Amino acid sequence: QVQLVESGGDLVQAGGSLRLSCAASGNIFSINSMGWYRQALGKQRELVASFTSGGETNYAESVQGRFTISRGNAKNTVYLQMRGLKPEDTAVYYCNALFRTITGHEYQTWGQGTQVTVSS
Repeated sequence: QVQLVESGGDLVQAGGSLRLSCAASGNIFSINSMGWYRQALGKQRELVASFTSGGETNYAESVQGRFTISRGNAKNTVYLQMRGLKPEDTAVYYCNALFRTITGHEYQTWGQGTQVTVSS
């Protein structure tokens, strides 16, 4: 059983900053990729930012230059530093991990989500 626990969502004014955290625990042998997705009300879930075990990062065009994804010293943690927040960034943010167990099986799992609300 693998769990992703997110934190850091909050209500913030436009132009403000937030840092989201996600910690993975459980039967993880290695993590292939971790990332953040978001889902605004009435919209589909979309990728915000991700990184692979090889060090590649990927950002949605809408957050490029404002958001930074990073890995914690504990390798099973990931952060999303968000700056210059805009009302359109309002959404539930979900942590995602693609990982392997010691048996070599690959799985994907999601966190429960954390609400980010940006007021204008």
